[in-house]
Amino acid sequence: MMIKNSQLNIAPFDASDYLDNEETIAEYLSVALNNPDPDAFLDAVRDVAKAQGISKVAQNAGLGRESLYKALKPGAKPRFETIRRLLTALDVKIEIVAS
Repeated sequence: MMIKNSQLNIAPFDASDYLDNEETIAEYLSVALNNPDPDAFLDAVRDVAKAQGISKVAQNAGLGRESLYKALKPGAKPRFETIRRLLTALDVKIEIVAS
């Protein structure tokens, strides 16, 4: 028999609760970027944006809150320029290295 989290009074895991320093954020986004699931990176960016404050990140990226949510929802296909603006707002960058 499987016991649900709500029956155990366990809070659901939220990665944004642990994204509290630059190194952790960079590692989290790097791992997500290397995941073959295309939504993994958007999920990670959303977690970091949540940790830093959605409104603040949207404003720094030059987006409205609703536009930010739409760009990061599962299955979204945001433009590369939007991703670049978000990464700049999150104070991170993508670096290309030889494999």
